Amino acid sequence: MTTLFDSTKTVKSELNKQRYIASDEIATIAYLAQKLGKPLLTEGPAGVGKTELAKAIAGATGRELIRLQCYEGLDESKALYEWEYSKQLLYTQLLRDKLNDTLGKADSLSEAADKLAKEEDVFFSNRFLLQRPLLKAILSEQPSVLLIDEIDRADAEFEAFLLEILSDFQVSVPELGTLVAKHKPFVVLTSNNTRELSEALKRRCLYLFIDYPTLQEELAVVRLKVPDLNPKLAQQAVEFVQRLRKGDMRKSPSISETLDWANALVALNASNLDKNTLEDTISVLLKHEADLQKAKRQYINPPPPPKPRTDEFGKFSGN
Repeated sequence: MTTLFDSTKTVKSELNKQRYIASDEIATIAYLAQKLGKPLLTEGPAGVGKTELAKAIAGATGRELIRLQCYEGLDESKALYEWEYSKQLLYTQLLRDKLNDTLGKADSLSEAADKLAKEEDVFFSNRFLLQRPLLKAILSEQPSVLLIDEIDRADAEFEAFLLEILSDFQVSVPELGTLVAKHKPFVVLTSNNTRELSEALKRRCLYLFIDYPTLQEELAVVRLKVPDLNPKLAQQAVEFVQRLRKGDMRKSPSISETLDWANALVALNASNLDKNTLEDTISVLLKHEADLQKAKRQYINPPPPPKPRTDEFGKFSGN
């Protein structure tokens, strides 16, 4: 059974039940996306909870989550539908005798072709239509959540194709005609902002930028997701992650990596975030060698401060 959000307060409470802590802004935009029937476009760094938001919305509303993972080279057939030609061929072989009987009664090749044309509906029907995510969301018998993940990884041509789908929620299949959505899905698009999306796409969506959380927000997520972590250690861990994000890293640790690190600390029975623990586990947070070396120099093994210089009389002679 699917349910609808009746207020922004409901959005926050229902998402919280799905173990997703939503800010007031997230709750408001999610509520408006449902109320206005518009797609929700979420942008932000990788790993800040954009995909998890779609999953939480699906769980909170009791809807099926239908996910289209975007990538370079994605085309209509992979996103919309394909004909199962191998299944059609098998079906043809099984009905060979029937076809022979049908075509054998024809007096000419032209008449045989006409008879065969009348049988096309048998081979181009829903039983041979392989539904990809977009068509599956359109034809779903129940309201669904359609997640179009990492749209910025797809080509601009695919983005243009997507505009018609998001506007009308219908698609034309030459062999079957126009297929119209039985239930308009709740659409969530995510982008890691690796390329600029078109203004045409943004106009059709409500926009939400999800950034890295504040210390208190991230601490709340860690306490919710990793309750076995010592509260004091949780505070130390989140403070350290927040410092790393200010350190101009090639790839700052995401929330998901913070949670991985928190779980690693629990698995190691760590009681304090000492130097040895940091050295042994820092690679859970940082995945580039340059970042690891920078973190070790700046935060784990910083060089000692220079000693003040003195003259031959022992007096301080610093500048």
